[in-house]
Amino acid sequence: MVATTERPIGEHEWHSADYVDWWIARDLSRDAERRLRLREMLSHTGFATDAEFSVLDVGGGYGVVSEEVLAAFPRARVTLQDYSEPMLGEARRRLAAHRERTAFVLADLTDPAWTGRVGGPFDLAVSAIVIHNLRDLSLIASSYRGVAQVLKQGGLFLDYDLFFDNIGGLERHTELLKAAGFAEVRCLWQQLPLATVAARTAAV
Repeated sequence: MVATTERPIGEHEWHSADYVDWWIARDLSRDAERRLRLREMLSHTGFATDAEFSVLDVGGGYGVVSEEVLAAFPRARVTLQDYSEPMLGEARRRLAAHRERTAFVLADLTDPAWTGRVGGPFDLAVSAIVIHNLRDLSLIASSYRGVAQVLKQGGLFLDYDLFFDNIGGLERHTELLKAAGFAEVRCLWQQLPLATVAARTAAV
C-alpha cells in the first residue's frame, strides 16, 4: 500500500500525538509565506530590537510565532500557551535553544481560568491562526477579554487570523475587541478572510 499524507480535516484532534505530527507536517508547507506575515506583524510592536519585555503567545502551538519573536527580540521573554500537550512538546523541542527565555503553559482558552495560569501581566500578546478555531462568538469574545486582562496598561495584542463571515467577519471582531477592553483597534493588513489586527489597552 502506498502511504499518503491526505487525511480529512474535520474536528481537530489536538490531544492526539499522531494527529499533531500529521498536522505539523502539513502546516510546514505554508511556512515561508506565514513567516513573512509574522515578521511584518512583529514590525508593529514598537519595541527596539534590544528591548527587554514580556510576551504571551496565545495558542502558540508548536512554536513558530514564539520562534519569530525570540529571533527578532533577543532579550524578550515568551510564555507560550496552548491546550494541546503534544503541541507543547513540539514547541519545547523547537525552542530548546531559548529555554532560558521561554515558559510553556497548558491551558484551554474556553476555560476562564486560563488567564490565571499564564501569569503576567505582559507587555505584548501575539497570536496567529488560532482564535477563529473557537468558532463560537461568545467564546471568541471571552478569549479577547482574557487577553486584555493579562496585558499591562498600554499593552499591545497583535493577532493574525482568519476572520470568516460566519463568525462575524473583521468588523464584528473589531467591535468585540473594543468591548473586551481594548482602547484602540486597527487593521494592519488584510486579504480577507485573513487579516492582521493590532489592539492596545488603555495607557495609565
